[in-house]
Amino acid sequence: MSDVFEGYAGQYCEISAALSRKCAAASALDGEKKKQKLSEIQADVQESESLIRRMDLEARSMQPGVKAGLLAKLREYKSDLNSVKGEIKRLSAPNAQQATREELLESGMSDTLAASSDQRGRLMMTSERLNQSSDRIRESQRTVFETEEIGVSILQDLHNQRQSLLHAHTTLHGVDDYIGKSKKILASMSKRMDRNKWIVGGIIATLVFAILFILYFKFA
Repeated sequence: MSDVFEGYAGQYCEISAALSRKCAAASALDGEKKKQKLSEIQADVQESESLIRRMDLEARSMQPGVKAGLLAKLREYKSDLNSVKGEIKRLSAPNAQQATREELLESGMSDTLAASSDQRGRLMMTSERLNQSSDRIRESQRTVFETEEIGVSILQDLHNQRQSLLHAHTTLHGVDDYIGKSKKILASMSKRMDRNKWIVGGIIATLVFAILFILYFKFA
């Protein structure tokens, strides 16, 4: 619900209630007093039409789900204003005074006042429903904002975890390189040890052969 539309609707309800009272009062007047009252009524009608145009522009600028409900309320306001215009035309007719008196004799002033009160009641109920819809929309918007904040936090956590995994992968790749180099060094050392064993074995064999040779010529 648009706060702007809600403000226009509240103003319209107040003017509409005032129009009902003024029309009822004008029906009992004649002469200059009646003309003055009708002038006041026409000014209120113009203000009501201006408010309806503003509400129409505001409603059509909303999202489709909200716009449909606002336009439905706007049609009720337009119908109410058309009824008031019809009443003004009747009051402005040349024999309006006599027709009004006959109508009052037939239906009674109390019926007119009751209708006005019932109309005001409907307008107040409509405004209350608009307020409730506005509260629900604001609550939905607050929930959406909270959900967006949670989503951003989760994405940030995932990004941090990805950076940690990339760092761990780089570290493991470096460890693999060190292990490969260590294997090469150990293989080289193993080859040297094998070569040294053969050399030592050869020296020992040579010494044994020399000792045996010396002993042979000594005791021969």
